[in-house]
Amino acid sequence: MSASKKSAVLYRMVMKKHLCPFGLKSKDALERHGYQVDDRWLTSREQTDAFKAEHNVDTTPQTFINGERIGGFDELAIFLGEKKPKAEQSDTSYQPVIAIFAMAALLAMAVGWYHFHELLNVRIVQWFIACAMCLLAVQKLQDLESFSTMFLNYDLLAQRWVRYGKIYPFAEAVAGVLMVAGALLWLAAPIAIVIGAIGFASVIKAVYVDKRELKCACVGGNSRVPLGFVSLTENFMMLIMGMWML
Repeated sequence: MSASKKSAVLYRMVMKKHLCPFGLKSKDALERHGYQVDDRWLTSREQTDAFKAEHNVDTTPQTFINGERIGGFDELAIFLGEKKPKAEQSDTSYQPVIAIFAMAALLAMAVGWYHFHELLNVRIVQWFIACAMCLLAVQKLQDLESFSTMFLNYDLLAQRWVRYGKIYPFAEAVAGVLMVAGALLWLAAPIAIVIGAIGFASVIKAVYVDKRELKCACVGGNSRVPLGFVSLTENFMMLIMGMWML
C-alpha cells in the first residue's frame, strides 16, 4: 500500500474542559508517518465511557489501522517505530545531563559574547561551571525529599549527618550564583571545595572501591543516570572551580 493511501481511525477526547494531549500526539505521529487520519472526537464523558465499554479498553486515545486496534499512544509509538517496547527500554538515560551541560555552555558563551565578543576564554569557562552548578541545583530542588533519599545511598557525609542531604542543593546553588556574579568568593569558593571534595570521595568509594551499581542523584531524585562519571565530573568541576577562585 502506498504512503498516500495509508489511513487510520483515531478516537480521542475533545471536550469543552478537557483536550487529551495524547490524542493530539497520536494524530501528529500518524500524520508524520503519512497516514490520513479519520479523526473522531469523543465530546462527552458519556460518549467516552460508552466507547471504552464497546471496545473493552481503559484509556483513550485509541488508534485503529486496517480495522485492527493498535492501542493508545504508547502502543502507537511502538507500532510506528518511534519507541521501543517496554521490555527493550533501557533504565539508563543521559538526556537530562546532556541538556543541562549544553544549556550551561550556551548561557556562558552568550554572556561571554555580550561582555567580550568572544566565545571562549577563562572567564567563560568559569561561568559555564557556575551555570552548570545552578542548573543541577534546580534539578535537585524540584523534589528535595527524593534527592536526599537517593543521595543517602552513597554520600559519606549524608550517611553520618542526614540533614546534609537537604543542605547540599542549597549550598551548590549559593556557590554557583556567587561564582556567576564574581561576588563573595571568600564564601563561594570554600563551599564549592568542601561539597566537591566530599562528593568526589563518596563516588570513588561507592563505584570504584565498593563496586556498587547505583543511580546518580546529580540531576534529582528520579534520575536514571548511573552513578559514576557524571557525578565525578560535577564534583570535580566544583572542587577545581573553588580552588581556582580561592
